[in-house]
Amino acid sequence: MTTAPPNERPEAPRKGRRLRGFEAAAGLVKERIRAAGESRGFAVARLITHWTEVVGPEIAATARPVKIGYGREGFGATLTLLVEGPMAPMIDMQREQIRAKVNACYGYNAISRIHITQTAATGFAEGQVAFAPAPKTPRPQPSPEVKARAHDATEGLQDTGLRDALEQLGRNIYMKPAPAKPDGGTR
Repeated sequence: MTTAPPNERPEAPRKGRRLRGFEAAAGLVKERIRAAGESRGFAVARLITHWTEVVGPEIAATARPVKIGYGREGFGATLTLLVEGPMAPMIDMQREQIRAKVNACYGYNAISRIHITQTAATGFAEGQVAFAPAPKTPRPQPSPEVKARAHDATEGLQDTGLRDALEQLGRNIYMKPAPAKPDGGTR
């Protein structure tokens, strides 16, 4: 085992490696929270994570920040708030106070407008409004005749990738119902 001379500094630890056994949980998710916030226009994640502290518990109980949109003119952004339906008029009356508190969080006049979107109160207690996705309908399978027509249309192609793609396109086209002609016939 060799030791470094006393006047030399030891090698700096590599990035990404922990220096001690435990690491703060906030440090582990900081990058993911930042990326998710930036995708919705939040340059400062503190607005989302400390919403109750920024606007107060009364407003935070009924309104949530959803998005910050920047206009083409560049004269300030629009903060979109999701508000429980019956509380929207109350939040609307406090729009200027909310804007001032949010701008104080940013440290400059970042927000020039606040857009309020009303929603149902369901799910607000959990911090998220849950919307169920539309049920997926199964795609109909092409008939053997449709498969044969699509295969025949692409039979002479040498490139297998192109042939497969065009065959799939042909199946999709042949499966669509033919539009009715004005004289009552089909294609």
